[in-house]
Amino acid sequence: MPRGKQILRSGAKVGDAIFVTGELGGSLAEKHLDFEPRLEEARWLAEHFYLHALMDLSDGLGGDLRHILNASKVGAHLLKSAVPIARAAKLRARENSGAKPPFIAALTDGEDFELLFTIASKDAVKLLDAWKKEFPKLKLSCVGKIVEGEGVLIRDKIGTHKFDAHGYVHFS
Repeated sequence: MPRGKQILRSGAKVGDAIFVTGELGGSLAEKHLDFEPRLEEARWLAEHFYLHALMDLSDGLGGDLRHILNASKVGAHLLKSAVPIARAAKLRARENSGAKPPFIAALTDGEDFELLFTIASKDAVKLLDAWKKEFPKLKLSCVGKIVEGEGVLIRDKIGTHKFDAHGYVHFS
């Protein structure tokens, strides 16, 4: 990035839309050994849109989103049905009764290597339209919004719940 043009974790603003690329929760199916860094996509985003915050997902959506929230001093609401869950996470849960539920895997499995970013809500539709033309084979999902306060709230069919897990935990 050119000097002064860096997109930091600390730039998320209340009202921003939260986006992720690809699908989440598939890293335990060895995706972490065979991944594509989203460098081209990140460059394109930075050149064509004013992103407020940006980072890659290496510690799960639940953990990495907290890095943005803490640095920006904001909170987030996520819509459970909007989180793109990897097919591998769904298969793992079906085949192994002891596996994490797919949604929890999408929030807490590390090493997805997708992009997580925020952008003004007014630019969300324009972004989605342009993305489909530029990267037709890569999913882009708006998973929630930045709000005042702290932490992560998840909305599902039942209501809104506080999310307390913090993503992937590295060996100490």
